[in-house]
Amino acid sequence: MSGFLTLGIVQTALELGLIYALVALSLFISFSILNICDLSTDGCYTLGCAVGAVVTIAGHPVLAIFAAMLAGVCSGFVTAILQTKFGVQSILAGIIVNTGLYTVNLAVMGFSSNLSIFGSATVFDLFKSLNSSKAWADWSPLVLLLIILCLVVLAIYWFLGTRLGLSIRATGDSPAMVRASSINPAFTTIVGLCVANSLTGLAGCLIGQYNGNSDINLGTGMVTVALASLIIGEMFFKNKGMLLRIIGVIIGSVLYRFVMSVALRLKIPTEAFKLVSALIVAIALTAPQIRKLVALHAQKRASMKMSLDEDADEEGEQ
Repeated sequence: MSGFLTLGIVQTALELGLIYALVALSLFISFSILNICDLSTDGCYTLGCAVGAVVTIAGHPVLAIFAAMLAGVCSGFVTAILQTKFGVQSILAGIIVNTGLYTVNLAVMGFSSNLSIFGSATVFDLFKSLNSSKAWADWSPLVLLLIILCLVVLAIYWFLGTRLGLSIRATGDSPAMVRASSINPAFTTIVGLCVANSLTGLAGCLIGQYNGNSDINLGTGMVTVALASLIIGEMFFKNKGMLLRIIGVIIGSVLYRFVMSVALRLKIPTEAFKLVSALIVAIALTAPQIRKLVALHAQKRASMKMSLDEDADEEGEQ
């Protein structure tokens, strides 16, 4: 294992897995809780990275995090308004916003397809400066990301337990029931998508500061990555409590990154990574049905064997 996956590769997989977990948590709120297919994730992720990069270059790396989250809120708000006020289907609303965000992201980056942050202090640099030891310098990004994820998990768990959070959860289960309870499902949908997309913007800002640059094509395929992470987590913690389901999403994201690291070590071309992601999603989605089919086949074989044994016993008695 140590020869196949070095400590540096494992550390990088953990760090990227924690960042991508924020996008997976965004899909957890929109897809699993609200039952909405939000396809604006790719553009929102790039938007968070672009806004975060611009504010970081201006010398405010911490403020960049909140600016990116606010940008994500704006993206989620537009997507939600299209759905709730103008009756646009969720898939089409996401596609419309995602398409429009391409130009918005270019404008944020000064109509340049790439924006470098090298030379500007990031939150990772500020956190690393708290201690001068080499071990701290190597592991401080992972520690910072763990702290951020813990705060996000606690915030989501607390929020979904509030009256508004319970209303959002109920909206995903039955909008008619929510409406009958004198709660406006349009409002809960708007709030839910704003919260979800703020996490996507946060992830984009962190990946930009982590990599040291922002690219216009950074978010391409991000919804597939997040969906794969979400489904992997749901496989293990689907029928558990809310806190375990949230933690399961993070575990799924980390496991996904480990799979990608293994694929990289197996010298699979980077051009094929999207195919690997699609296969992971397909396997995760079909795994429950495959298990049912295997169990049904085993049950049929057992019944057939039992029937043959009974026939054999009857023939022996005769």
